[in-house]
Amino acid sequence: MSATPRPNIALTRLVEASGAAKKSLAFRLNQLAETAGLETHYTHTSWTNWMKRGTLPAQAVRPLIAQVLEERLGRPVSLAEIDLDHDPGVDSGIGLEFPRELGTAVQVATRFWSQVDSRDVRGPGVAVVNYNTPVRRWLALPADGSAASQSPAAFRRVGKADVVELLETAEQARQWDSRYGGGNWRTSQLTVCLKERAAPLLHGSYSDTVGRRLFTATAQLARLAGWTAFDNGDHANAQRHYIQALRQARAAGDVQLGGYVLTCIALQCSLGGFHDDAIDMADSAFHRVGGHATPRVKGFFKLIEARIWARSGNARMADGALTTAERLLDAARSCTGDDPAWIDFFDEHRLASDAIEIHRDLGRPREAQRWNEFAAMPTDTFARAYAIRQSVLGSTYLQGYQPDLEQALDHGHRAVSALAIVSSARAVDYLQALISRMSRWRTEPGVVELTRRIKTEISTA
Repeated sequence: MSATPRPNIALTRLVEASGAAKKSLAFRLNQLAETAGLETHYTHTSWTNWMKRGTLPAQAVRPLIAQVLEERLGRPVSLAEIDLDHDPGVDSGIGLEFPRELGTAVQVATRFWSQVDSRDVRGPGVAVVNYNTPVRRWLALPADGSAASQSPAAFRRVGKADVVELLETAEQARQWDSRYGGGNWRTSQLTVCLKERAAPLLHGSYSDTVGRRLFTATAQLARLAGWTAFDNGDHANAQRHYIQALRQARAAGDVQLGGYVLTCIALQCSLGGFHDDAIDMADSAFHRVGGHATPRVKGFFKLIEARIWARSGNARMADGALTTAERLLDAARSCTGDDPAWIDFFDEHRLASDAIEIHRDLGRPREAQRWNEFAAMPTDTFARAYAIRQSVLGSTYLQGYQPDLEQALDHGHRAVSALAIVSSARAVDYLQALISRMSRWRTEPGVVELTRRIKTEISTA
């Protein structure tokens, strides 16, 4: 423990509001710590020290203190509310752990979710090295032996209705993300759900069957939180959410969901310029899922691999991966009903949309434009995807020996109009990349007008 000269008034206020004796709080805290794999011997004196004498509890114990008070008060309690969210530098690695033991993994995830909105864990970029251990451990063992939690210290019994609620929230958030982007207030509710709904359930009691479904739900929520953070340009938090999603998928024994998370990680790394690492991840995800994944799921993995190969400039490997993705998507038509709900977006339109970018990156503008004939998607449901496609398509008209500035501008304006209801730093990056390709015409009235629209009509620009 470390000392501070002031009493913790916030913690004292909530303890008094709970009406609980410090002895009973200490007893419950020791129970929770034991469940989390921690050996503690706290007493009523420990609580007095934290409240009145200015000592700070161990970092790993602080979320448990919040949980004890949550149970007593019947509502969420954050570390900030009890003034235990500080300690300069101690949280630099929060959310980056991938514990082998399930009890520790639950503790790591819920601690991260409780602090995810704090300034300390935010950052501008992705550190690929932080993925090394999580990816290696998932590839070695993608499914835990059991997901049951039968500890007598559990506060409540988790049922199927609890899991259904989380799965429905994940599905709704997925639709919001496609329509409004990762920076929209609707998708920001994912972190609230993880902290206030998912975390208490993970600390509950459940059978292996319910536990696996529960971890599937939390893995989906965490992956979506990672995806929306990535889409919003918050790569540090995206990385942490992805790592926790991968660990939750392992707890669920959901191998194809784990592979999906790893493929999302690969895409993040590739867009950050780490193509070699990304290729290894995408290829490993495809081969590790084996017979655990449907053709549609595996086809999407290959599509992302094709995008990464194209970004790295390897046309032969990109063409091969894209052909495999097409073949698997064709095979998926005979497997109707077998696919998980989260892959329903991957159809011939999505494949065509990504093929545009693949051929653009390989310097094949005519092939890219031909793929556009098959890429039409509802602009209201997939507004962000439509905007990105317009930006990519516009850039193809600037390639080759006879650039067509008017066509490029037309697609740029379509992208701007689509982004009027979308908050996506990633989509804006694509649009800014299009403007950069127009630098040789920057004084042309059309380019000036498009630039003006981007600056005045898109809030994230």
